Amino acid sequence: MTGIEQRLTSGIRHMFGRSLHIRHIDAGSCNGCEFETMALMNPVYDIQQYGIDFVASPRHADMLLVTGGVTRNLEEALRKTYRAAASPKILVAVGACACGEDLIGKTYANFGGVDKIFPVSVYVPGCPPRPQAILEGILQAIERTRELKSPPKRN
Repeated sequence: MTGIEQRLTSGIRHMFGRSLHIRHIDAGSCNGCEFETMALMNPVYDIQQYGIDFVASPRHADMLLVTGGVTRNLEEALRKTYRAAASPKILVAVGACACGEDLIGKTYANFGGVDKIFPVSVYVPGCPPRPQAILEGILQAIERTRELKSPPKRN
């Protein structure tokens, strides 16, 4: 196992038991980030071997992964999904649009990055980001959540 694989496995076991369930939300992307995200499921990356799986319901999800700048048409769906997710809410913004660096910017039909609406745990920039970067972003989100949940050290 490489370093990232060991960190993923131990982080998931410590924080979530045996598996990590991710709900992917397309908030208005061009589908470039979706292709790279779904590449994580192919035999090259095979994230299921680490206990990571994508789920259809936010009620079953441990983490939300958002792609695309938030459009007016998808804002309400994003809000409902966020409210339905369990706490603590771990949100990973994937791609330049979700990170607020998109070419379109804020318009009457586009709010911009997801951080304009909800707090983001980790940003994964790129247009589109490579699968390795998305995997690293998921790991960073796990580690940050682990730090928040761990008890303070005594002196």
